Amino acid sequence: MRPEQGTLAAFMLRLLTGYAVVFNLRHNRSGHLFQNRYKSIVCEEDPYLLELVRYIHLNPIRAGMVESLEDMVRHPWCGHAELLGKSNRNLITQEPILAFFSRHKSQARRLYRAFLADGLKGKRSGKLSRGGKRLSMALNPALSEKDVFDDRILGGGRFVENILDAKGEAAQDATLSLIDLVRLVSTHFGLEPEELSLPSKARKIVRAKAVICYLAVRRLRIKGVEVAKQLGYSSTAVTHAATRGELIFSETPDLGEKLGMAKV
Repeated sequence: MRPEQGTLAAFMLRLLTGYAVVFNLRHNRSGHLFQNRYKSIVCEEDPYLLELVRYIHLNPIRAGMVESLEDMVRHPWCGHAELLGKSNRNLITQEPILAFFSRHKSQARRLYRAFLADGLKGKRSGKLSRGGKRLSMALNPALSEKDVFDDRILGGGRFVENILDAKGEAAQDATLSLIDLVRLVSTHFGLEPEELSLPSKARKIVRAKAVICYLAVRRLRIKGVEVAKQLGYSSTAVTHAATRGELIFSETPDLGEKLGMAKV
């Protein structure tokens, strides 16, 4: 998946929202039609793309919609049949995927099917609906703790840095220390810095911590372990908070001005 997938995500969000509105009006109902909003992640092609392909095409079996790989050939809501040459609806581009297995289509299809069968045996069957450090390292043992990670990106190291640079999230503000960041954000939210190092579910503190996680990890390239220690969080909590913090920061332009950080 490419960086421009962000545009696709916005389009899909509008499409699904519009469809849900029309469906509800037509059937005299209200509420959510889809459980979660459409989302996409940026994927480093090797070795992550094939794992995503397997994850997507095995979902109908794991969800109980079909019973086996043989039944998957007749399942109309995925591209499995097309990859096997059993359908010609032209909904997907086959060649880039099959090329990972072999230059010859017949052999590529056999290897692709075997690859899916291995997935049913439990090989690499983790949930691939997000990126981040833990999953990226699990799929690519060559990565290390020193690499840069992002929960919106399935990959690590230089690939993540290039994506963030292209998106305008380069570490141009790296001169700001974590201590200074905590002090400035706590002042903005009317808090004392010490309050942000203690466990609390108070809304103002939770929001302030989320902004710090976003700015520290994604904009200042401070290690998540250091942020976790400063805020009394686990590394996983820092990752989740950073996602919330991005939205909060985008809705707080005056904070960006105080910190000298533009909204991205």
